[in-house]
Amino acid sequence: MNENTEKKSIAANNGSQQRVTKLAKMAMLAAISIVLVYFVHFPIFPPVPFLEYDPADIAIFMGTFAFGPLAGFGLTVVVSVIQGLTVSAQSGPYGIIMHILATGSFVLVAGLIYKRGKSRKSAMIALLCGTLTMVVVMFGANLVVTPVFMTVSVDVVKSLMPFILGFNFVKAGINSIVTFVLYKRISKFLHR
Repeated sequence: MNENTEKKSIAANNGSQQRVTKLAKMAMLAAISIVLVYFVHFPIFPPVPFLEYDPADIAIFMGTFAFGPLAGFGLTVVVSVIQGLTVSAQSGPYGIIMHILATGSFVLVAGLIYKRGKSRKSAMIALLCGTLTMVVVMFGANLVVTPVFMTVSVDVVKSLMPFILGFNFVKAGINSIVTFVLYKRISKFLHR
């Protein structure tokens, strides 16, 4: 074996090990997300108890900051499907779709912003923009998707819209603040 072939083989093994390590860390974040939603979920606004806060997105947001927006979106899809088939099975396909739209829009926007400049200021801007994106996307999604799956009129959805907007803002806001506070401490492990 010549020196160039040996270097290529070592580089290929290192790349393969890094991919496996990244997948293992993302699987761990997905598991943490599912555990969080299983143990912590409660309504924010008593008039609409079906809108429950859960901290599951924190692990997804951290995965997005660590591995990028596409990895964060992939993590969102996996967690949404697992969650929709297990701990949140009562919401069925509707819950899966809405979670992908809400969290997926957040991670794509926040992940792209944070990827450009990984600083505290960039993280703050990314989380704020992600929160606002989630609120806007869920405004539209609730007007279009909710009437189809929940067999309610658009007028009913519009009457609930102040709660829906408030819920998405509070949920994304709390999860963003926790992510901002914890990410740098946890990123050392995720980048190891």
